[in-house]
Amino acid sequence: MKKIFLTVFLFSGALICANAQISTSKLQSAAKQATTAASAAGLDVNSLKTSIMSKLTSGLNLTTAQQPKVSEAVTSFLTEKSKIVNLAKTDSNTYKTKLASLTSNLSSKLKTVLTAAQYTKFLGLKPTTSTASNVLSQLFF
Repeated sequence: MKKIFLTVFLFSGALICANAQISTSKLQSAAKQATTAASAAGLDVNSLKTSIMSKLTSGLNLTTAQQPKVSEAVTSFLTEKSKIVNLAKTDSNTYKTKLASLTSNLSSKLKTVLTAAQYTKFLGLKPTTSTASNVLSQLFF
């Protein structure tokens, strides 16, 4: 978890420096999201949900009927994850167990909403490691 926070911090610094060169709303938004994700108090559920849904909507070609259902599942997952994120520092075994349960619940919900091809594509979006630059890491790590 310390590595994640360090990575997020360094990423935020890089974005701020890049922002001095290129002033765009996307860079400012990404820096804000990275800073928020690094917050030791938990996760900014609304900001993360918006970013995750943006990636999932385009990456999985979600229909307008699927979008609210996937959004609800992601919001529920992130809300529950925000309640246990501090365990990652204090009791990593309990954190891993609870996160596995939350991830299983998310998968079950998504399987009922997504087509088989979309679900397979969703699993393919899983990053190999948790990185601050990939917001989808929040769904898997």
